[in-house]
Amino acid sequence: MKEFHINNRKRIAEKMKDNSMLILFAGFAPKKSADEAYKFTPNRNFLYMTGIDEENIILIMRKAEGKIMESLFIKERDAVMVKWVGETITSEKAEELSGVSDIRFLKTFESFLNQAIGKEDLYRVYLDLEKDSYDSLDTRGVTFAKEIVSRYPQVKVKNIYNEISALRVFKAPEEIEKIRKAIDITGKGIMNIMKNAKAGMKENQLEAYFDFTLKSEGVKDFAFTTICAAGHNATVLHYVENNQEVRENDMVLLDLGAQFEYYSGDISRTFPVSGKFTDRQRVFYDLVLMAHDEVIKMLKPGVPYARINELVQEIYAKELKALGLIEKDEEVRKYYYHNTSHYLGMDTHDVGRRDVILEEGMVLTVEPGLYIEEESVGIRLEDDILITKGGCENLSKDIIITADDVEKFLASR
Repeated sequence: MKEFHINNRKRIAEKMKDNSMLILFAGFAPKKSADEAYKFTPNRNFLYMTGIDEENIILIMRKAEGKIMESLFIKERDAVMVKWVGETITSEKAEELSGVSDIRFLKTFESFLNQAIGKEDLYRVYLDLEKDSYDSLDTRGVTFAKEIVSRYPQVKVKNIYNEISALRVFKAPEEIEKIRKAIDITGKGIMNIMKNAKAGMKENQLEAYFDFTLKSEGVKDFAFTTICAAGHNATVLHYVENNQEVRENDMVLLDLGAQFEYYSGDISRTFPVSGKFTDRQRVFYDLVLMAHDEVIKMLKPGVPYARINELVQEIYAKELKALGLIEKDEEVRKYYYHNTSHYLGMDTHDVGRRDVILEEGMVLTVEPGLYIEEESVGIRLEDDILITKGGCENLSKDIIITADDVEKFLASR
């Protein structure tokens, strides 16, 4: 993967102007309570550029007269802390992972920065200024932007977030393989839940079978908080309490994913805990599957991203009218209140603009759902799709999805 990260830095360096520098922070684990911190997870753009997943590390790329100079700032080894929390990354390992040869210690960062701005006149500074809402907490990049401008008024801060996001939309072969692995493990977890599901169990007991599979496969983290929703709970889009009893005639909606080396799988399946869909459940299930299949048939380079959700709504409008649930097209949103797709990668809801035309190398989800609250029916069927040169590949096609295959598997328990 070292060459992958080197190439990422080369591509972003082309977007930098002369007399500038790019600064990216790995981030750190914030405090939870008392002396406990939350589990550390690296800033994904930093990870994309370096391959290093240790906290409190800084990447600097300087550009002058068209030449790029790269430096990494790491923690100096502390023999006492090693006895408490283990080793930190060495200069040799940092270079091995990232391909950056100039490795320095964090204690030299401020003097290095002063030299670059004051003596080398690198007055343009690129930072990752991600901010997903007006009132969201500041990231390290945002707080540093305020610091550097206050200390060096001549500095012009530029946001590099969108440029890195645009690169991340298109997945390299190395990334696709990690996504495949995440999906494979996710599929094993789904089958373990279905194999052991029985009426009378709690949703969290079902969820535990997924957790066990992931731990057994060496997975360190989930792609996101698991949704394991039975019956009426499945009509709540992001239900994560997972603490209610599963009843005999309930369907269970699963929306879950493993994270493999910081790449996510994101799969949804819905199954009847009894082993057989009721006639009514099957009508709705087959409708969702039809929408799912029709979208995948359509996916290829040149298709507008927005067309994905439009197609699902058109299918639902026709079929829900035939079922007598709605009279007007716009009433579809009563039973289907989310979009059909999002990008997938280092983040489960991965970065990138949505007002685009699909291109080769994109990975996205297809996840139509249907939520009939008055009948306590919630169904979502989701697969992860790679856009290829001539069409698309369903990366999760081996995870059973048709009603017949689901019932056949459940009957074999």
